[in-house]
Amino acid sequence: MITPLGDSAKMTAAAVRAGTSALDTSSIMNKRFEPMTMALVPEEALPPLNEKLAETPGLTSRQIRMLRLSQKPLCEALGNSVPKGLSVPLFLSVPEEIPECPAPVNNDFLNHLHTQCAEQFDLKKSQLFNNGRASGIEAVAAAFNTLSNNTEEFILVGGCDTYLDLYLLGTLDRDNRILANGIMDGFAPGEGAAFLLLTSEKALQKHKLTSLTQLYQPSCTDEPGHRYGDEPYKGDGLAEAVSGALAVLEQEKVQTVFASFNGENFFAKEWGVAFMRNHDSFEEKLRMEHPADCYGDPGAAAGPLLMGLAAIGIQKQYVKGPCMIFCSSEKAKRGAVCIKSSQERA
Repeated sequence: MITPLGDSAKMTAAAVRAGTSALDTSSIMNKRFEPMTMALVPEEALPPLNEKLAETPGLTSRQIRMLRLSQKPLCEALGNSVPKGLSVPLFLSVPEEIPECPAPVNNDFLNHLHTQCAEQFDLKKSQLFNNGRASGIEAVAAAFNTLSNNTEEFILVGGCDTYLDLYLLGTLDRDNRILANGIMDGFAPGEGAAFLLLTSEKALQKHKLTSLTQLYQPSCTDEPGHRYGDEPYKGDGLAEAVSGALAVLEQEKVQTVFASFNGENFFAKEWGVAFMRNHDSFEEKLRMEHPADCYGDPGAAAGPLLMGLAAIGIQKQYVKGPCMIFCSSEKAKRGAVCIKSSQERA
């Protein structure tokens, strides 16, 4: 993974655990001529754009940054774990389109990422999930279905996003959503990319590999009363997603929750509904983690980032499992998934 806190999973996890913050005033001014608070990856930490993409028509600055953010963590996630000769599909979470803004990516984005990453994944079998924060969990759900059908042995699930786009920032600033002096109910735009290599128990045994952690079947739903919807905002979508994710744990209680909270009150309300409806499934001394406090809102990278941080914490035993990760998108999509140590098979 790569975030404003570091260019690896270990660096980001250590910084989040220590409570280090990458949030800082940026050079971008809001409509009140106050600097926006953001969290950005240093330019020198990013690889250059592949020369083959330099003259690509229609490639936006936001897409270029997403490609550069993705290269290193994607290649590292594949690493030495995939047996030679196997080509792995990529299920990628990308930003959602919000009203009055152009579509962040199109179907060509996977082709461009394939080029940027030296063709290290199976392009033909790869898929895009363009529902923002929750689409990382949506991608995991699709990976579960594919792995359970035994059509693939490994699937790379990831997400990438950046808010470093002046048109997008201007649109959000119009609604006073960007954190700055005088803006209290706002968030710090961030960026990042994270990738997880998923496989089945059968493939682990076949290739004599060990897993970092065990993921359960995710649950994805829609919230009719989302920020841009016309229905009343009741929090039913997240509550249903959380209930679905908890159902597979049977009698076990969640000890730690990793949330996609970005600092806006809007998203805290629906968690209150979800928690109250599923109260008996959580430990009394529940631990809440919302790392956006440290690295800003990573958008569509949120799900894979949170799952990666939970996995590292469980492996190093400073996070107690089972854990639940939940993400809420700008529009309807909501998702939740549980994770625990691979040493405690269900």
